[in-house]
Amino acid sequence: MAEKDKKKSSSPSATTPITIKTDSNDEDVKFTTDDIVPGCKVFVEKDGEFRLAEILQQHMKKGRIVYYVHYQEFNKRLDEWIEVPRIDFKRAIISPEVKVDSKKEGKSKNNKKSKSKNGQKSKNSKSKDKEQSNTPQPDEKEDSEPFDKDDDEMDLANLNVQGIKRPHEELSREDEIKKLRTSGSMTQNNSEVSRVRNLSTIILGEHIIEPWYFSPYPIELTEEDEIYVCDFTLSYFGSKKQFERYRSKCSMKHPPGNEIYRDSKISFWEIDGRRQRTWCRNLCLFCKCFLDHKALYYDVDPFLFYVMTKRTDQGHHVVGFFSKEKECAEGYNLACILTFPCYQKMGYGKLLIQFSYMLSKVENKIGSPEKPLSDLGLLSYRAFWTDTLVKLLVERNNPNLAKKNNPPPLDGEEIEIAGSTSEVTIEEISSITCMTTTDILHTLTTLQILRYYKGQHIIVITDQIMTLYEKLIKKVKEKKKHELDPRKLQWTPPSFTANQLRFGW
Repeated sequence: MAEKDKKKSSSPSATTPITIKTDSNDEDVKFTTDDIVPGCKVFVEKDGEFRLAEILQQHMKKGRIVYYVHYQEFNKRLDEWIEVPRIDFKRAIISPEVKVDSKKEGKSKNNKKSKSKNGQKSKNSKSKDKEQSNTPQPDEKEDSEPFDKDDDEMDLANLNVQGIKRPHEELSREDEIKKLRTSGSMTQNNSEVSRVRNLSTIILGEHIIEPWYFSPYPIELTEEDEIYVCDFTLSYFGSKKQFERYRSKCSMKHPPGNEIYRDSKISFWEIDGRRQRTWCRNLCLFCKCFLDHKALYYDVDPFLFYVMTKRTDQGHHVVGFFSKEKECAEGYNLACILTFPCYQKMGYGKLLIQFSYMLSKVENKIGSPEKPLSDLGLLSYRAFWTDTLVKLLVERNNPNLAKKNNPPPLDGEEIEIAGSTSEVTIEEISSITCMTTTDILHTLTTLQILRYYKGQHIIVITDQIMTLYEKLIKKVKEKKKHELDPRKLQWTPPSFTANQLRFGW
């Protein structure tokens, strides 16, 4: 009987129903969508590879679940909305970490110690506490003596071009640039939290752009897979049909302002935020998609907008812009700057910066950008400051190069090479370039050409500086680098009455 049962089990009968299953085992699935909560980490398919990503937010979009993820060790600009099929359920999920407030624990421990010892500590206990603590403690000398008598008047080590106070934090140039490139934020402040990106794709004229950050567009547009933005008026639409109907009726071909500069390649327009509120608000909405925390949107009245455009047969297309306060107590010559992503890495950012200093020169003011700068903004400004100072110092030291590598002056004009060619002051450089002394000293120390020799500071024109100068002149001569001509600027500094500076409704 046993042999007969074995034969029956090995070969099923023709009438017995058989269950059909796939070859994959259900045991391989480590978790389900019900286990996914904000803060957990899963592996997500990105560019053909599975990468560890943190779930930041969950949302229902058109009846399907989508997740907003941040890829570990990747720039925050690469955060994106993903759908369920991109998640690897065969790898274990990492639960969110439970954060413990270490400050409260540390305070309670310190209070117990102080009570037991009646508020008195020996030198040995202080040294032990410093060794055991995770955060660096300030020395006693720093608390008692804020200024060292032996320090030089020009304290180059404490230069802070970003305007952010970082006590007891020492970063090398390489580490700082690495931090700027990977942070993706406009500040290095960890408490600055940006909101989750709400748009997937923006179509600007002929360009398809992926936003980087949150922007307060109307909530009905966030449900669309892509939105359309007019590259002349910057008006926004949720469907292609609406956009095409609007373009068929719109006759606007340039920004609604005064054209104050024009050359063979670009033009600049001055726009008053109070007179052109709608256009400037549309510009700020689009700008907010690519700037993290400078959220200027609604209150555009206190600002002037200087917009750079590129001419084509269709009209003047907006390339980038910078805003400037009408009345700034801190003396900033620029509040917010952006080159549109579709035009980045083409040299337009330096042109915007150069134009802001051109306006400062007409105003006879020393200017600097509003701090803190964005990560890309700081890198662009450093490059511009470097080019400006290298050109000035090399040509001042060798007047023949200045005559050779600059355009011939018009009738009655001369190339300005003031004072002695072997000596110069920081204030003199500041008056020529309209840069602040802090920005100048920061750039000189970054280039490592400011030395201290026999009781005085000297600027050394090294071979590296000459190489930078030759590359700069070569780019200009080969027309790979566009330079603005101050003689083509037609602009007078605007003046405003008390009523014009009174903001609000």
